[in-house]
Amino acid sequence: MPQHAIAVATAIGGFLRSRGHWDRAAAQYQIALRAARRAVDLPAQAGTLDELGLLQQLTGDYPAATATLTQAAALYQDLGDRAGQAYALNHLGLVHLDTGDYRAAIARHQQALALARKAADPLAEAVSLTDLALVQQLTGDFEPAAAGYHRALGLFRRAGSEYDQADVLCELGMLQRQMGDYPAALTSERQALDLFRRLGDRLGQAWALGELGVVQRLTGDYVAAAASLGQALRLHRDLGAPHGQAVALNSLGELSLATSASEEARDLHGQALTIAREIGAPPEEARALAGIGMSLLPHAPAEAAAHLRRALAIYQRIGSPAAEPVQDALHEHGL
Repeated sequence: MPQHAIAVATAIGGFLRSRGHWDRAAAQYQIALRAARRAVDLPAQAGTLDELGLLQQLTGDYPAATATLTQAAALYQDLGDRAGQAYALNHLGLVHLDTGDYRAAIARHQQALALARKAADPLAEAVSLTDLALVQQLTGDFEPAAAGYHRALGLFRRAGSEYDQADVLCELGMLQRQMGDYPAALTSERQALDLFRRLGDRLGQAWALGELGVVQRLTGDYVAAAASLGQALRLHRDLGAPHGQAVALNSLGELSLATSASEEARDLHGQALTIAREIGAPPEEARALAGIGMSLLPHAPAEAAAHLRRALAIYQRIGSPAAEPVQDALHEHGL
């Protein structure tokens, strides 16, 4: 009974993925994929490949995720399923985002948005708007990003999708923080965290806690920041999410530097650097190098300059506005 095998394995896989049991979820998706192939069920194959590719992206296996999601998008295209193709392309865009290929990420999300609108699928449109806004935000294009988030949030609320609302609120809070509106950012992240907790989504909680900790650091609430970031790191470690671990370690390193704990900052950024290089995540690699460089500036300027220049080269290559403060630090210290 292949259709039952596909349905049961996919449902169990989704449940396990949402609660962080990613190895067991991957095993269920592989069961579903084998059953779908035996049944020559192309829609089920596409859906399972999409879920499996997203899981591979979450665990930092970017080459596998790229191959799997490309297959999913091609199958959906052959089937004429525009909404399904949009979801697969959005997931592929997230891989490009993690690996610092912002141009490719924007192209995938714009393609997904056009497909979702042609399909008249408001949920697929909202997901595409959210993911596109995230890349726009990371490349410094704040106004379109804000418009995209607010449009997506309205669509998700009308659809009653609480998980997606939490996701948008988490990313909107990051944008509000980057624009200097800390009270709004705190509100958005706390709302996102409450929703993720109610839904039992541990990965979402980890991201919301991590961003909440960054805002708390920027507002001088270092004790609260340490608690939030520590919880975020523990969750990412429990989940086996290497990219999330690198992000949380870099955030903790920046907190340590803010409290004049330079050696601790170097150690935390060093751990983040190792992970970022292992999984191939240039944005977090650059962030770690910049953090190490900043921690070395007072007493080892030559060594600091070497790290900062490597960070700058990566930021400039991927087109990140984070290049500017690194450049400013080099100029300010005559390096």
